[in-house]
Amino acid sequence: MNAAALLIPHRCLVLSHTALHQLRVSLERGTGVQSATYLQEAGFASGEGVFNAFSEWVAATYFVEKPSDLDVQFLGEAMSGFFHECGWGTLVPDQIAQAAICLDSTDWAEATPESEAQYPSCHFSCGMLADFLGRLSGGLVGVMEVECRSRGDSRCRFLGGSPETLHGLYERMNQGMSYQQALGIEG
Repeated sequence: MNAAALLIPHRCLVLSHTALHQLRVSLERGTGVQSATYLQEAGFASGEGVFNAFSEWVAATYFVEKPSDLDVQFLGEAMSGFFHECGWGTLVPDQIAQAAICLDSTDWAEATPESEAQYPSCHFSCGMLADFLGRLSGGLVGVMEVECRSRGDSRCRFLGGSPETLHGLYERMNQGMSYQQALGIEG
């Protein structure tokens, strides 16, 4: 069974990369910086359908009833395979710090490397991944993009953690720290 067949029961639809990129451009033109919030909210609303499709995909691919039954050593492989098969790109999870997980992608679909954005701009993905990871972990999870191919970085890097952790991270970054310094993984 392929990922596209699994998406249909959850009322998901195929949206081209071009359409997602145009949506961001149109929202930015019409609403400025508020567009990030709108895209995150829309992404968050999509998280349930994406997680349900992932659950079916994991059951069909790894022969387990639900993602939480999957051995943790296969979780990264499963997430990467699922998101790649669905057209989002390869997503490689890693525990970056005690309080945060990072999800890296060198080919993430929402990124537009030719845009030369000033800030990370995969806002829809941040919302979608926050809801997805929250369902996967059974708790409230926030996601922040700290590196983005849209602004010339070599990868998109999403950090996931508790909302309190990410709020503190954001505050320290606003004071001039890199996210690595703010997480205590770089001096």
